[in-house]
Amino acid sequence: MTDPLLADPEAEIALSSERPRNGSSFKPEWPNASMQGRRLSEQRVEALDRMLKAHRGDRQLVLLQDFPDPDALSCGWAYKLIAEQYEIRCDVVYAGTLSHQENIALVKLTNLPVQRWTAQLCKEKDWTAYNGCVFIDNQGTTTQLWPMVQQAKIPVAAVIDHHSSQIELNAEFTDIRTSARSTATILTQYLQGGLLQLDTSNSQHIKCATALMHGLRSDTNRLMQAQEEDFMAAAYLSRFYDSQLLSAVLQSSRSKRVMDVIERSLRNRIMENNFSIAGVGYLRYDDRDAIPQAADFLVTEENVHTALVYGIVHDEDEELEVVIGSLRTNKLTLDPDEFLKEAFGQDPQGRFFGGGRSMAGGFEIPMGFLSGFNDNSDYARIKWEVFDAQIKQKLLRLVNPENGVIRTT
Repeated sequence: MTDPLLADPEAEIALSSERPRNGSSFKPEWPNASMQGRRLSEQRVEALDRMLKAHRGDRQLVLLQDFPDPDALSCGWAYKLIAEQYEIRCDVVYAGTLSHQENIALVKLTNLPVQRWTAQLCKEKDWTAYNGCVFIDNQGTTTQLWPMVQQAKIPVAAVIDHHSSQIELNAEFTDIRTSARSTATILTQYLQGGLLQLDTSNSQHIKCATALMHGLRSDTNRLMQAQEEDFMAAAYLSRFYDSQLLSAVLQSSRSKRVMDVIERSLRNRIMENNFSIAGVGYLRYDDRDAIPQAADFLVTEENVHTALVYGIVHDEDEELEVVIGSLRTNKLTLDPDEFLKEAFGQDPQGRFFGGGRSMAGGFEIPMGFLSGFNDNSDYARIKWEVFDAQIKQKLLRLVNPENGVIRTT
């Protein structure tokens, strides 16, 4: 069950700044927060503290989306460090791949403790070793590991996310805040609340703070879309993060394959009512992150307020194929979450194929019976044309309702 304190924003909770926590003095830091904002933050910290205390000594599985971004990676690490204060061991895992050059650099340069669990590795894992699982920056709809967690009957301890609600996970602790522009903002507030005292002499803390700053910066478009609480979180992290390390992460260059996908998106794009829509064909699983980078590029074109880029991503090793797409917009009145949910709908289990947050969104559509790589170029071309036409039709019905149906005759 979701903690009732989070469902009642007016609930009063006394949270003393002198209360002992984890064997040390607890000193929350809310220097510039409004009274209401401070009370809400204290409530959430208190609720998470209760959940963690109830599971002292447990082992938890922290689940990130299949293709984790800096926000997810940094928050998984932050949660792990917080949980260690309660003698809870955490494995931070994802099932997909890291392909964006900044994500690879972030993990390598900070030694970020994240593990990739392939399908084969999942078969070899002892799932009974885990007492609970935690979803960070997702709600189970974007990770292949969720069905395995369900099969293993691992209870959901927590869901922490800034995206719109997707499915009911019946977690002990739920903090889904669409008002926050990044999940890093939420985790930073837990740090400010005293669940972990960052120490400038601790290299792990410095690197995690740097990762959180990168995650916050990335999800707020370099703070240009940040709200008050995001700025306050960044101000707090500024006391601990390593600016030179962050610069090294940001200076990683685009690969040739990413540039090829951007070029394809430029060549294939169609323009309709200030929307730029581009299908980029087939991509390797490891190049999946080229799609959002292409969308980031297209939205900068003159007279374009929204860009949508999509392709068929295939994993030759596991013979899997899925349509993956990204949306980027600078139109304040367009809600990416509502737009993509209306465009692509839900699967039979009620999960939406798409969703989003402020100024950005994504969708992932399994190809079902037609999934599977084929060496026959004519077959591959025909399959792409079918999916390309169907996706464009669903998008154009919203982009241009009067002329949004693609005719085949």
